[in-house]
Amino acid sequence: MDIAFRTKNMAKIFNSEKALHKEYGSRMARVIMMRLAVLKNARVLALVPTSPPDRLHQLTGNRKGRFAVDLVQPYRLILAPSNEPIPLKEDGGIDRDRVTAITVLDVVDYH
Repeated sequence: MDIAFRTKNMAKIFNSEKALHKEYGSRMARVIMMRLAVLKNARVLALVPTSPPDRLHQLTGNRKGRFAVDLVQPYRLILAPSNEPIPLKEDGGIDRDRVTAITVLDVVDYH
C-alpha cells in the first residue's frame, strides 16, 4: 500500500528510526515501525488485521471516514484512505478491498 503523511515534518519523523525514537520514545517507536510495515506490505486496507495487536478499526463521529490501528495503549495511529476518488461500497461505506493508498494523519489518545 502507498503511504503518505499529513505533513512534510511528519514524513521526516516517520521515515527515520532515530527521529521516531526521539519523538515518541523507544517502545512507541518500535510499535509504530511494526504497524507501518504491516500497512506497507498490505496490498489493500482489507488485508490489515482487525484483531490485536494491529486491530484496524473504522472511526465514527467527527472522525468518520478515518481508520485507526492500535499502538501502545491508549495511543492510536490515525489514517485515512487517499485514493482519488475514495472507493465506496453501494451502501456508502468505504470499500477496504479497493483502498490501496492511505495518509497517516496523527498519533493520538482519543479516549
